[in-house]
Amino acid sequence: MGKGIVDKLKEEFDIEDEWLPFEIHPETPEEGVPMAEKFPSASIDRMFDNLKSMGMPYGIDFNKNDILSNSRKSLEAGEYSKEIGKFHEFHQNIFRAYFSEGKDIGDIEVIKGIAQISGLNIDELTDRLHSGIYEKNVRDVQKRAQMYEINSAPTFIIDDKFVIVGAQPLEAFRKTLLDIEKQQ
Repeated sequence: MGKGIVDKLKEEFDIEDEWLPFEIHPETPEEGVPMAEKFPSASIDRMFDNLKSMGMPYGIDFNKNDILSNSRKSLEAGEYSKEIGKFHEFHQNIFRAYFSEGKDIGDIEVIKGIAQISGLNIDELTDRLHSGIYEKNVRDVQKRAQMYEINSAPTFIIDDKFVIVGAQPLEAFRKTLLDIEKQQ
């Protein structure tokens, strides 16, 4: 997978990124739901065509997925990966598993497989997920997102003032960051 926008921006600007565990569809049942049940067929095709064209400049290969996964446990696993300094590896692998490989990232066995290739301790991760230690954080992020009226991903909040919604071109981010630099 190629460099994402955030990685490219880090080469040009002194920025720190914080990835938050935001559920786009928190109403999704634990077992997931077929895309065809959730969205009309034409809408699914359009959505994946848009994703493909947006990902192409960054080397991201989006493929059509048949299931809308419940991502809660994946997001919680991401919180564990932050604690042990493996977030970027886990994030890239979980992203690729869902969007490029069509895996169900709501399935705990899939999550554990991705965690293993990301260098996470599977036994510790499993214990943490079963304990529910990260559930509150995921809920809190959901509430924070509602405050900002966020309902899609990606959404970027810069300095708690500027919001960029969606996979915008690199130039949109550069312009915003340059404007911020001028104001400071």
